[in-house]
This record gives sequence, C-alpha cells and structure tokens, in this order.
Amino acid sequence: MTDTARLAADTAMGAVTLDVADLDLMTRYYGGTLGLDVLSAEGGIVVLGRAGGAGSVSGTDDRGRPARPLVVLRHAPDLRHASPSEAGLFHTAILFETQAALAAAVYAVAQAHPGSFTGSSDHLVSQAFYFDDPEHNGVELYWDRDRTEWSWVHGRVEMSTLFLDPNGFLREHLTEEALAAHGTAAATVGHVHLSVGDVATARDFYVDRLGFDLTTTYGDQAIFVSAGGYHHHMAMNTWRSRGAGVRTRALGLGQVDIVLPDADELGATAERLRHHGLAVRDDGRTLEVDDPWGTVLRLAPAVA
Repeated sequence: MTDTARLAADTAMGAVTLDVADLDLMTRYYGGTLGLDVLSAEGGIVVLGRAGGAGSVSGTDDRGRPARPLVVLRHAPDLRHASPSEAGLFHTAILFETQAALAAAVYAVAQAHPGSFTGSSDHLVSQAFYFDDPEHNGVELYWDRDRTEWSWVHGRVEMSTLFLDPNGFLREHLTEEALAAHGTAAATVGHVHLSVGDVATARDFYVDRLGFDLTTTYGDQAIFVSAGGYHHHMAMNTWRSRGAGVRTRALGLGQVDIVLPDADELGATAERLRHHGLAVRDDGRTLEVDDPWGTVLRLAPAVA
C-alpha cells in the first residue's frame, strides 16, 4: 500500500536549472568538459544530459531519442551574482556507474579547469570529488558503493568525510578505455545539495511536508533526505548561509526537478502539499512549489 505521507520509493532527481551569464562558456563546461550531450538549444536555453535515458521528464532529444536532462542552462546575463551567504545551490551531484567513468570525468575537469578542484572525500557510501564550475556553482562528481555495503543504525545511514587521495584514485581507476568512453558513460543527477537558512525549517518542509525520509543529520548544521532508502537525494546545510532569508533572483540556481514514478504519485504529492497549506502551481502535467527560501521545485512523472 502506498504511504500517502511519503514520496514514492522510486522517486529520483531530475535536471538542475542554472541561470548563467555566459551561456557559451557554461555549455562548453557541462558539454565539452563534463561530456554531457546537448539535447536541445534554443531561445537562450541549453538542455544537457544523456540521450537514451529512460525516466526523463522531457521525453526525447532533438533527434527523437529518449533523453535524460541533467543540467539546464538558462541565459540570464542581466542578473547579478549571488553572495555565497545566500540560500541557493551548494552543489549539483552527478553520479557515475563505475569508478573508471568517475575517474575519467574527474581527469577531464581537472585538465580543463585545474584551479576549480575544491576537495575529495570518501563518504563510506560513496567516493566524491568537488569542483566549482566557471560561474562558481558547486559540482560534485561521485560513485556509489553497492547498497549492501552501506551501514544503517536506528534508521540513519552512516556517512563520514574521510580522506580520499585524488591522484591515488586516478592512478588506480583511470583507464584508456574510460577516457575514450567519457561523454557516453551513464550519468544521472544523484542528488542536489542546497544552502539554506536553518535546518529545522528545512526539515519541516522537505520531510514533514514534501515527504522525503530523513536519512542522517549533522547536528543543527545539515540534514540529508531521500526516498526509497537511498543515502540522500537532497541535502540542506547552513555552513555558509545560516540565517539566510528568501532568495532574490540571481545567477546560479534556477530550479530543481524531482521525478516521480507516475501521474498518480504526482496527484498524491499535490494533494499532500495543499493539505499542508503550501501554494502549488499545477498545470495537470507538472507541479511547482517553492521551498521556504524561494527555491523552485518542479515535480513531474517519469516518461518511459
């Protein structure tokens, strides 16, 4: 039986929309460097992702192939840059299926943008590398360990921040085959991490109202939430944004997409959000809701 108070177990993250000042530069970064396919480009909007991916919210690419958008770039040159202390995007996390594919992506970004690397960590559930894109949006590239290797204690997943030597990782996992396949390797948005004003409000919205499950907390600094027992589909922290209020539109995060399994789940989610008194914009195919800091969440059913 479906738990009408929770998001469906097979909920997934969709594309992250970024408002950008230099559309060409950002397209070269996410397309040429990160190796994402340009699925469409018109009217100042470039959609990048993977052709041939089921579970999309947009159906097909320009050549009629199934498409999974990962990043949408929206040209907005008149907008200002957001302050790091404002609520917004902490990072977009792109998930790779193998360590070799992750190594190829890390190598490609490090070679093209050597000053953009900000760190790497073994999180027990995953191995992750962190960068800033050319307009200073955070990017995480990561690989998950098998779920059988994750440890759960009292309903909370065990994660940590352990040292991960980037050069050692590349020596162990980077191969000529993976480099040749960079640009075609499977990739998805595994999770989205936000900067918010306070954790209690984030928990009230994302867990108690939207319906994610709480998977772990870092005191009053961060929470991690998911559907279906994943370590986290979203996270919210106050590490540089404590006390931040509602966002004004600026360069950076424009929208976060969440993909629900079907139209029934979309309807159930809309009903739940209205029950909690939230203003929902619903056109019958997608629904939008703003989080307490004005971040737009768009929910839509998957396209087979």
